[in-house]
Amino acid sequence: MKLKPLNGRSVPDPARGDLLPAEGRSVEMSSYWLRRINGGDVTEVKAETRVSAKDTNKEGGE
Repeated sequence: MKLKPLNGRSVPDPARGDLLPAEGRSVEMSSYWLRRINGGDVTEVKAETRVSAKDTNKEGGE
């Protein structure tokens, strides 16, 4: 899952030994990260769905 810290928070990443970057990072789910989520320190970054040009420019009048 990809997590990012809430604004103004510095959240250690114990697996990497540094801080979770502001843009977020993929981490392995663990009790540590569940506590950070429940404590309001981090939030999950939802995967963005990409729409192709083919899907947005559907042909009509067939």
